[in-house]
Amino acid sequence: MINKKDPVFIIKVCLFILVGVFAFTFVSSAFQARAQAQASPSEELPSFRNPDGIIPDSENIPRIDFFSFIGELVRTTGIYAFINNAKDVLSPSNDIFPVFGWMELIMVLVGLLVIYLGAAKNFEPLLLIPIGFGVVLANIPGAGMAAPGVWNESLKIFENQGFLDIIYKSGVGNEFFPLIIFIGIGAMTDFGPLIANPKTALLGAAAQIGVFGTLFFISVANFLPNVAFNLKEACSVSIIGGADGPTTIYIASKLAPHLMATVAVAAYSYMALVPMIQPPIMRALTTKKERLIKMKQLREVSRTEKVAFPMVVFILSILLIPAAAPLIGCLMFGNFLREIGIVDRLSNTVQNELMNIVSLFLSLGVGSQMTPEKFLNPKSLIIVVMGLIAFCIATGSGVLMARFMNLFLKEKINPLIGSAGVSAVPMAARVSNKVGLEEDPGNFLLMHAMGPNVAGVIGTAIAAGVMIAVYGG
Repeated sequence: MINKKDPVFIIKVCLFILVGVFAFTFVSSAFQARAQAQASPSEELPSFRNPDGIIPDSENIPRIDFFSFIGELVRTTGIYAFINNAKDVLSPSNDIFPVFGWMELIMVLVGLLVIYLGAAKNFEPLLLIPIGFGVVLANIPGAGMAAPGVWNESLKIFENQGFLDIIYKSGVGNEFFPLIIFIGIGAMTDFGPLIANPKTALLGAAAQIGVFGTLFFISVANFLPNVAFNLKEACSVSIIGGADGPTTIYIASKLAPHLMATVAVAAYSYMALVPMIQPPIMRALTTKKERLIKMKQLREVSRTEKVAFPMVVFILSILLIPAAAPLIGCLMFGNFLREIGIVDRLSNTVQNELMNIVSLFLSLGVGSQMTPEKFLNPKSLIIVVMGLIAFCIATGSGVLMARFMNLFLKEKINPLIGSAGVSAVPMAARVSNKVGLEEDPGNFLLMHAMGPNVAGVIGTAIAAGVMIAVYGG
């Protein structure tokens, strides 16, 4: 007995029907052609080829034999492109920059390394994995994933525009994605530790020394041959010291859009590498006795304080530093959604779905800018180095500020939490806690480190606002 629910039986029936339809169509066409020939025997039946034997609409397509086809196929492979490709492109400084296939291969390998650090070493995988894939996709020769496209004036659109370039121009190359990220950060941040221990705000402020101090080193770099940074470019580079990717993108879009790719990737890279960069600096600037300092438990912060805090900070930013109000305003708006307690749906959406989607697109867009003409040149390498110097100075400044404060405080601060004054939330606070636990497994510093950590976010936004206010005109 045949089981009509048997998948094999169903497939056979479908194939039988398809064959029948094809046969019916073929026979019908043959009879129709024969009937036409009998009705007008003097007329010549239409030919599928012209007198030269060429299929219509194929006159401009070159003929090719089997071996030529194989040769063309080889020339379209990535291996051939990495070895033989050579093209001239415009660099961010509007200079002609020769890009060879081996340069694209280097960037692909860099992208794979970034993916490895995120996937295998667990260094900020939510950032590094999409950034790494963005790097690889943007540097595949011939794929056109990051192609800028050609502007069609009549249609008012970009034609042949790459997927990654659409993402970059839609939200990364302007302030759209960074400000949404700040709303999400605000909704995910508990300012309670900062409210409970306000003096830790000084540690977040001290970390901004790395931002402003790097302006001096960038000025010195101008003495190098073929290197010239103006003050707007210097501000965009020095803000990397805050280890705040969205703020870096925001200030670069205002002051130096042509450097956005380099500074954004540098900022996000150092954010991800906090666990590698900070611990040696923290240990070098502290004694074992200082690293063993235990801090008492923070007081409980009332709901009224938590609700009032974002509104007070937002109003102060409007009155004192309007240029920083967009960043601080979005940050405090997200935090107000979290603390007010009556819009949980909005708060949860901002913290989860919206934050994840925008972070994914932002990371892909940032990675797509890591192309040879933007990175394999002396100026970009100097930016990466200066960004690292800024980040190291910011880390060290926070630690040294904590040691300085201990000269006057009865209740000592563990200097390890000073390194959390950078804006890498909450990774920097976790690193402070981790180093403290290595010295004393019973010394938990996470909540204490969150105070300077969230203060660093506000501090970096204020620093960016000051720079935009001074040089953005």
